[in-house]
Amino acid sequence: MTHRAGYVNIIGRPNVGKSTLLNALLGEKLVIVNPKAQTTRHRILGILNGDDHQLVLSDTPGILEPQYKLHENMMHAVDEALQDADVLLVLVELGERPEKDEEVIRRAARFKGPTMVLVNKMDLGDQAKLDEALALWQEAFPKAKVVPISALHGFHVDELRQHLIGMLPEHPPYFPKDDLSDRDLRFFVSEMIREKVLALYQQEIPYSTQVVVNSYQEAPDIVRIQADVIVMRESQKGILIGRGGGALRQLGTEARKAIERFTGTKVFLDLHVKVDPDWRGNERKLRGYGY
Repeated sequence: MTHRAGYVNIIGRPNVGKSTLLNALLGEKLVIVNPKAQTTRHRILGILNGDDHQLVLSDTPGILEPQYKLHENMMHAVDEALQDADVLLVLVELGERPEKDEEVIRRAARFKGPTMVLVNKMDLGDQAKLDEALALWQEAFPKAKVVPISALHGFHVDELRQHLIGMLPEHPPYFPKDDLSDRDLRFFVSEMIREKVLALYQQEIPYSTQVVVNSYQEAPDIVRIQADVIVMRESQKGILIGRGGGALRQLGTEARKAIERFTGTKVFLDLHVKVDPDWRGNERKLRGYGY
């Protein structure tokens, strides 16, 4: 039996729905989603397996102009995705115009393989607006296939999944067939905690925060996790903890529930808040945090 396998890598601006699309194509929530920009900081692989195929989907950070070292590392992840893709998905949203996306177009032009441009959030406009968008993006990417989708609501997602499988080259699997990602469980636990930071805190706090899982101990009836939430200033530590520790308790409760849903196991989560000045701008610290 012929087996197809390959990398389908997703790029685009922040907040166009890349993580939502990856989750939709996989059929389950693997990567965190939030309306705040820069939610995705790493390149994350999601692996969809079938008897005759392995679709390796790659979520990437939103393309932006780097403001500090963390941003530079995030853009390195985008460049890496352009190098090993078998198929490139350029995700844009309805109302987004090519002339405002010069950096996305410039990076996508480096890739010489099969490219699809997906106009996401197609449900947010009428047919005339959608037709205009499809024409504009076809002009910007004359060699690409341009199609409308709604990652959130599932419009055209099943058809896209089957089309992508058909585009894969004949190749044996890159990963064991029971793998869902290249990342380990500690990584996803840290991301789920960070997702709740994004949801519960405002302004600069989420962007100054890093999560480190120090221990993950499995017992027959419970998983015990100790994690640190890293911030850059003492004032941010105070905001994260809140009056009488109330904010940190809420964060811990929300994160614990999310981890329990993900693992299907009862969880005890012990959260601490620590200060690490300028971790976003220090290459050595970023390497220590997995960037």
